[in-house]
Amino acid sequence: MNFQSEAVSSIPPYLFSKINQRKKELIEHGMDVIDLGIGAPDLPTPPHIVDKLKEEMEDPLNFKYSPYGGCSEFREAVATFYEREFSVRLDSEKEVLTLIGSKEGIGHLLPAVMNPGDHFLVPDPGYPVYESASVLARIKTIPFPLKEENRFVLDFNDIPVEKANQAKAMILNYPGNPTSATVTLEFFQRAADFAEKYDLLLIHDSAYNMITFKDYEAPSLLQADINRERVVEFGSLSKSYCMTGWRIGYAVGSQAALNSLCVIKSNLDTSQFLPIQKAAAYALSGDQSFMKEYNTIFENRMLIMYNALQEAGIEASKPNGSIFLWCKVPLRLTSKEFAEQLLEQTGVIITPGSAFGLQGEGFFRVSLSSGEDRLQEAAKRIANFIRTPIRRDLI
Repeated sequence: MNFQSEAVSSIPPYLFSKINQRKKELIEHGMDVIDLGIGAPDLPTPPHIVDKLKEEMEDPLNFKYSPYGGCSEFREAVATFYEREFSVRLDSEKEVLTLIGSKEGIGHLLPAVMNPGDHFLVPDPGYPVYESASVLARIKTIPFPLKEENRFVLDFNDIPVEKANQAKAMILNYPGNPTSATVTLEFFQRAADFAEKYDLLLIHDSAYNMITFKDYEAPSLLQADINRERVVEFGSLSKSYCMTGWRIGYAVGSQAALNSLCVIKSNLDTSQFLPIQKAAAYALSGDQSFMKEYNTIFENRMLIMYNALQEAGIEASKPNGSIFLWCKVPLRLTSKEFAEQLLEQTGVIITPGSAFGLQGEGFFRVSLSSGEDRLQEAAKRIANFIRTPIRRDLI
């Protein structure tokens, strides 16, 4: 019997699962593998947040069900965070919703606000979940190109009028994954005007908003002059607070869209474990001094890897934020061939650009989630790989 739906069967195996399987096999065969593939910060969750979780674990009342929309402490902390960081005021009861990570929230928002057959504007290259979540919701995607000549920032003129008229919603992602592209508030104002013109729900995936370098500060879409009922912004504590496994995030903005999302969630989950929510609330509202230290670590890693790749003859975009470098494939190989051969011959894992869409071909993504010594070693192996003639014969 076939116990797989058409939607599930149409989704290719998750790339990082395949990479992790091959990584495990190579390690078992004695290879020293350096994983610059998946974007999971390796830095520890700050101790004061962990201590808060331990404290909340001692309260037996926290072992009960959470309210469906999340506990008031977390929602109020998100509102406080937005006012502190972006001077944006939110109604914590109506304009904030707790998520089990922003990935879950994006996946559930689509069937909450769109119908099968509706059209959804998504970035190319872009986070693969935008496409796979659309497939599961039976929504048709309209990819819009992020071009190198525009530093991978969307030019709204690249979206044909007929495509914009077809769409019901659009998603943006800055700082970007995989490109690390960053934008100004002026860009978000153009996005807001575009959404108004074409009557779109405008969604922003802001997972990397607090990982920024030097004087750059990532804006919030909610800072733009726009009807808030047209906006949903997703945030996550996974990257900025190094809380990936905690699975805690939030959605803010349109009351109507969040109500619809909450209907989906209340029928499928009962929000996140209360001690995690309360520790996350403490993270957002408590001591933020570690953030500068962590961002300095990521910036130093970025500079080390960027400079090393440049010396090896590999072109890369120098980012103002995120934990990625977006690089050009240096050989006459597809991005998939380059990634596979690099792994097999050197033990270095990178992500082929083709995993992020058709426009990602010719590029590869490097994650900065390893220490400086390992990044330097990885860069050395990549440089040696490029100079080794045999790699051209292994296609």
